[in-house]
Amino acid sequence: MPAHKTVTDPDPLPFELNDTDRQVLAQTDEEFHLQTWEELKQIIANNNLAILKRKPSDLVRYIAWSSQTKAAYGSITNFICQERLHWKPLSSPSPSETGPLFAYKSPVPFENSDDYRILRNDWPYGLTPDITHLVVWLKTTIPVDGATGDLTPESRQGIEDFVEKTFCAGLRQTGGADDRVLWFKNWTQLQSVRGLEHVHVLARNVPEDIIFQWSGDGKPEGLLDGKA
Repeated sequence: MPAHKTVTDPDPLPFELNDTDRQVLAQTDEEFHLQTWEELKQIIANNNLAILKRKPSDLVRYIAWSSQTKAAYGSITNFICQERLHWKPLSSPSPSETGPLFAYKSPVPFENSDDYRILRNDWPYGLTPDITHLVVWLKTTIPVDGATGDLTPESRQGIEDFVEKTFCAGLRQTGGADDRVLWFKNWTQLQSVRGLEHVHVLARNVPEDIIFQWSGDGKPEGLLDGKA
């Protein structure tokens, strides 16, 4: 039976379902294809990020969790700031701003470790079990091209340098970092949490103790038994 048949959708829905969401909800977890490392490399290389999706059962739970969280906190952004990042915004954003503002040590993204935090993705995409999905949250924004919305060359290089220093360099000490770390940044239309700058990092075959060293974070919210 399709996953969406087993759960009553909240009314109203916490976000608009797109065609991909509806296709996923028409499947069972057994029918769903978990994306592999080789597929992810191609998806990211082609910037075809729209096809990344959650498992049917996770999407059902994410819809319910989003509805409950928005009712309790006002928005997913508020929940993440208060409960996951423990960052206090300077003030409420004005209508011309897209999200909360924070005090920061450096205006340059990733330059100061107090200005970012690495966490597991509470609601990861449907990936094979060897892949861990992390998110790097930032207090500062990452510059993008005003015409295309894509990362500028300087921004892309800054993320590459950060990923190399933070993730790959340490893995080399454990026996090699080749082909074990990927990263991507969703454009605005694909972001489920808008207004908080973030970059996705995928790590393959990385032991739990190293994941914990990077994030200090336990099992993802979306994978905890009994959680909505």
